[in-house]
Amino acid sequence: MNLEERISKSETRIFKAVFPNTTNHYDTLFGGTAMHMMDEVAFITATRFSRQTMVTVSSDKIDFNKPIPAGTIVELVGKVTHVGNKSLKVDVEIFVEQMYEDVRYLAVKGQFSFVALDHDKKPTNVIKE
Repeated sequence: MNLEERISKSETRIFKAVFPNTTNHYDTLFGGTAMHMMDEVAFITATRFSRQTMVTVSSDKIDFNKPIPAGTIVELVGKVTHVGNKSLKVDVEIFVEQMYEDVRYLAVKGQFSFVALDHDKKPTNVIKE
């Protein structure tokens, strides 16, 4: 399988409902919860791409562009955007959908870096030969 196919097959999409127990005092999704969800989607994306043990080494930049209100649906989309020898980068976007209206917008985006680990927990090639 070539690199483009591998990237395409690893794209990950997860939908979640935003319930009041995940919101802050402004009745919007708590930033830490959004980051948690994004890291999880990025991890799944990286693992699906590499099919090896992957660990997060950094979240390079996260932009909270619009609030995510309680009572909405979010779609998290993870895509591999860069592949190095032992590391890769995954971009994650959070889209918001109103539950009872046909409204959708990009609210948050960020980038996460991962390293592949071997059985001894040492960095190894992201793509096995």
